[in-house]
Amino acid sequence: MGKSAKIEFDGKSYTFPVITGSENEEAIDINQLRSETGLITYDPGYKNTGHCISEITYLDGENGVLRYRGYSVDELCQKKSFLEVAYLLIYGDLPTNLEIQKLQEDIREEALVDEDLKQIFKSFPKSAHPMGVLSSLTSALIAFNPLNETKISLKDSAGTTEKDKMYLSTIRLLAKFPIMSSWTLRKIKGLPLNYSNNNLEYTENIAYMMFAKPNQDYKQNDIIVNALNTLLILHADHEQNCSTSTVRIVGSSYAGLYASISAGISALWGRLHGGANQAVIEMLELIKNDGSDIDKYINKAKDKSDPFRLMGFGHRVYKNFDPRAKIIKKAADQVLNDLGIDDPILEIAKSIEEKALNDEYFIEKKLYPNVDFYSGIIYRALGIPTEMFTVMFALGRIPGWIAQWKEMRDSKNPIGRPRQIYNGPTHRSIS
Repeated sequence: MGKSAKIEFDGKSYTFPVITGSENEEAIDINQLRSETGLITYDPGYKNTGHCISEITYLDGENGVLRYRGYSVDELCQKKSFLEVAYLLIYGDLPTNLEIQKLQEDIREEALVDEDLKQIFKSFPKSAHPMGVLSSLTSALIAFNPLNETKISLKDSAGTTEKDKMYLSTIRLLAKFPIMSSWTLRKIKGLPLNYSNNNLEYTENIAYMMFAKPNQDYKQNDIIVNALNTLLILHADHEQNCSTSTVRIVGSSYAGLYASISAGISALWGRLHGGANQAVIEMLELIKNDGSDIDKYINKAKDKSDPFRLMGFGHRVYKNFDPRAKIIKKAADQVLNDLGIDDPILEIAKSIEEKALNDEYFIEKKLYPNVDFYSGIIYRALGIPTEMFTVMFALGRIPGWIAQWKEMRDSKNPIGRPRQIYNGPTHRSIS
């Protein structure tokens, strides 16, 4: 007999089963709680609520562990491409050579963009935030790719299965999202819009679409491509965070893939979620404009009565260290050394990193630089504007969102419908 948990309420005892995951995580199964006891749970922010059983990502914040489908992110960054990791997340296993070739070929076939979508993009004012533009364009893909994703039957009148439709939607999103992302960057920088280069591999093509300059021969910088590959892999999935849960709960209504991911992009946009690396650069700008007095701000961060906080240090999930930070630090060092950029902001960042890593206060409280600190440094070095940082985050997170949406749909999860505790006025009459 498996483990169970007892709840006593109003003089009665109720027993509920305990579920154990493959990494020995345990959860009380309260599916029957309300029907048996009349009670619901109160859990603001769902910090203690597991809303799904998933096989995609394992995260152990206490010990600094992050794995995709059982593979450590460290090993994946060293040995695999972002597209291979995308395949792993979405389909469950690393691809064979034939499988990755087919995926790349299918993506190339879907890399053309309808010119009407381009006109929609051009209609946005230059002041529009890139994340708002990206969310809107992703939602607009529904109109240009009218697959009946909400259809529940296994086949439509043309004999196309739901599996076929899901695959095509996935391919189209993997093909078009990098193009739309590059457009937002190039519009900000005043560069002509670029299209996919089918002679390049997936991550190489992203770098080309973003950084190729008009009337110049494009020369690939392998250090930049490798850093980009690492960044995208490290952002590919992160268990049940705000945006991922948004994708799943929107998709649970049988909204299609594009609509669900458009909602996820909007959730990621928030400063408390995907905007953290932008906040790092804004903090560094603040320090620079205040005379670059690093010690002053280190001391302010250590003063509990001071509202200032070092952005990019510590993590609400990782209580020891962010395993992604160790990986991305190496990429950041390589990019800075290779490009040889003379940027006072980046010099301040390196000084803060060195001081904090050797300061007893930060060591004792385990406030180490996280992935947002180093990713912001890399994006800054590559000339990517701060308002584009969250777009780069979304670009990496696309395969994770697709995988989570697909798993939710394949598992036939019920529609998301949280409960509440009502605390408003009781019955009133209009006099």
